[in-house]
Amino acid sequence: MAFIYAHFQVQSSGPSVHFTALEDGSQYQNDNIIIDAMNIEKITQLAEKDMAAVNAAILAQLDSDVVLINQLGHYIISGGGKRIRPMIAVLAARALNYQGEGHITSAALIEFIHTATLLHDDVVDESDLRRGKATANATFGNAASVLVGDFIYTRSFQMMTSLGSLEILKLMSSATNVIAEGEVMQLMNCNDPDITEENYMQVIYSKTARLFEAAAQTSAILADATPEQEKALQDYGRYIGTAFQLIDDLLDYSADGAKLGKNLGDDLNEGKPTLPLLHAMHNGTPERSAQIRQAIEQGNGRHLLESVLDTMNQCGSLVYTQQRAEEEAGKAISALSCLPDTPYRTALESLARLSVHRNT
Repeated sequence: MAFIYAHFQVQSSGPSVHFTALEDGSQYQNDNIIIDAMNIEKITQLAEKDMAAVNAAILAQLDSDVVLINQLGHYIISGGGKRIRPMIAVLAARALNYQGEGHITSAALIEFIHTATLLHDDVVDESDLRRGKATANATFGNAASVLVGDFIYTRSFQMMTSLGSLEILKLMSSATNVIAEGEVMQLMNCNDPDITEENYMQVIYSKTARLFEAAAQTSAILADATPEQEKALQDYGRYIGTAFQLIDDLLDYSADGAKLGKNLGDDLNEGKPTLPLLHAMHNGTPERSAQIRQAIEQGNGRHLLESVLDTMNQCGSLVYTQQRAEEEAGKAISALSCLPDTPYRTALESLARLSVHRNT
């Protein structure tokens, strides 16, 4: 079974956020950030052997005597995805010259936790499309998705114990608890137009960035890193995870739906007050602001998407969100300064840049 290790399409243009392709076609530039368009190929080459082992571990750990678990588990795991979280775990371990095999298990269990959250999220959000194909809940039903998600969650803890590190077990237990809190906070914030940007940032840290943080920090623990190095990787994970979610929320309004593999305007339709929507509401005309407030409160606002996008363009909401993401990516890169100057550190830096310049 083939897996996608990492797949970023570098965005060179868009309806509201503009990037300039250099004449030789090798780089894309936006303000002070320059991206080598070949970086993802170099990153993939660096991590290829380790990621092949991670994917083999994922397949092995999905194995169950229960037929439905095998069917649904393979359905969602084989559905593509960037594998950015396990990629970070692998690159972080190698950046610290880790020579063991524990990072393979760590990377696989990180992907399991992420996969379990996707299964549960799609049920909560009543989503029917992910990565260009029907969601597991649309195909197998809500009950099966929730229960197999539970299986994948608990299997990840079995994998944690095999690492033989109480420190990692404590870290990952805390991380999964924070992720669950983040999902509950997001549920509470739905249909609430009065949440602040600070509230929003806390939610995306909890539900998204915390797992990125754990992926990088676990590798530091495995590699017996210095406290400074462990803190650096923890910070890197938090910042790149925050940047990644900001771009995800941006793409819900700016991407090509076919390339994104999901329906545009899902957040608007669900009444989720993400940063682009909050910024437009606070900076639009009184009439447009009232329209957005009502859309958040009532949900089912997909028919307002064109009008909301027009407001976002007028207010610079997508540009603002992009800038916030780039700030987080810049902090992620800066956090790595104490790590040895190796191709693996460079790959982590490039991954941060690529995470905020993508259209999927």
